[in-house]
Amino acid sequence: MSGYQARFKVWRGDVDGGGLEDYRVEVNEGEVVLDVIHRIQATQAPDLAVRWNCKAGKCGSCSAEVNGRPRLMCMTRMSVFDRAETVTVTPLRAFPVVRDLVTDVGFNYRKAREVPAFVPPAGLGPGEYRMMQEDVDRPQEFRKCIECFLCQDTCHVVRDHEENKTAFAGPRFLMRVAELDMHPLDAAADTGLDRERAAQEVHGLGYCNITKCCTEVCPEGIKITDNALIPLKERAVDRKYDPLVWLGSKIRRRGAGG
Repeated sequence: MSGYQARFKVWRGDVDGGGLEDYRVEVNEGEVVLDVIHRIQATQAPDLAVRWNCKAGKCGSCSAEVNGRPRLMCMTRMSVFDRAETVTVTPLRAFPVVRDLVTDVGFNYRKAREVPAFVPPAGLGPGEYRMMQEDVDRPQEFRKCIECFLCQDTCHVVRDHEENKTAFAGPRFLMRVAELDMHPLDAAADTGLDRERAAQEVHGLGYCNITKCCTEVCPEGIKITDNALIPLKERAVDRKYDPLVWLGSKIRRRGAGG
């Protein structure tokens, strides 16, 4: 792809409002959207605010919406767009705008703090843990998350219903709950923490209707819905409605009262 002049629309503004501004900008072979945004910043709009860091698809900083789809700008090649197409770049819709393409994603860090950490088993020191390889592999997929928050942005429960944010952690942090819940050495239950119940009652698992939109935008290819959210839902429902679990809880409560 030789160089050409592209048409860009970039959202400019702040918390008080704003709108799309038009730019004609040079595009060269092999470039990504972030390259073009930097060229606009360098040649036409020096006050354009954009968040970025690694430019290698590993820090998650340059999240934005490109033609309405949540993407990492550094991983979105200009070659995927027709040369005659206008490329529109806007900030993540689910979170408050700070300025231009920069949003306040503090919601996600608040939700992260609400997920209790891994609880190591009592009586085992560092280096003494033993796990089957399949138990290592299963949650390892979720560790690839770069916390770009594209899944959070595209989830309609967060994106379209501001009032849900108090009760719903979003796919990224429900995935974290699932990772901990399936970890064979997590001893949270020994401390009285029921991760499956917490997933429902604290983190809003029931709000998720498994549309897989989070999986579709994940730049790491994590199967968030199939491998984390659906299995977590199945375990939570099994536990809640299993008659043996219900009977056991009744017996324990009766024994405690006696």
